[in-house]
Amino acid sequence: MKRWTDRLDRGAAVVKPAPRTVGDVVEGQAMLVPTARQVDDFIRSIPPGMKMDVRALRIALAAEHGAEVSCPVYTGYHLRTVAEAAHEALQWGMPLSEITPFWRVLDYATPTTRRLSFGDGLLKAQRAREGLD
Repeated sequence: MKRWTDRLDRGAAVVKPAPRTVGDVVEGQAMLVPTARQVDDFIRSIPPGMKMDVRALRIALAAEHGAEVSCPVYTGYHLRTVAEAAHEALQWGMPLSEITPFWRVLDYATPTTRRLSFGDGLLKAQRAREGLD
């Protein structure tokens, strides 16, 4: 089984017309299908003590890559990959200060949080430490 960390560098980003209207994505809009690494890099750019919801992340990520919207499905998949890879790195001994601060985007209401293999203890602790709640 591949490690979560290995999954960060899979695939290539694509900007293509959105195939259908779903939520805030309108058919035909220039849609970024991001990579996990792009999501990881973007989250790393969020300063300590600042939070961003998933929708705002998708909008900013799209703008950064010349698109109107980011794919909500792939962004969700990659948020989990980023969080799991960060936790994996922490388990290998990487200092907390060097892992991707996924807690600045994920919160208790984000569906991805419920899917994390390691629960929400780290997320709760870090959000509290940074005053994000």
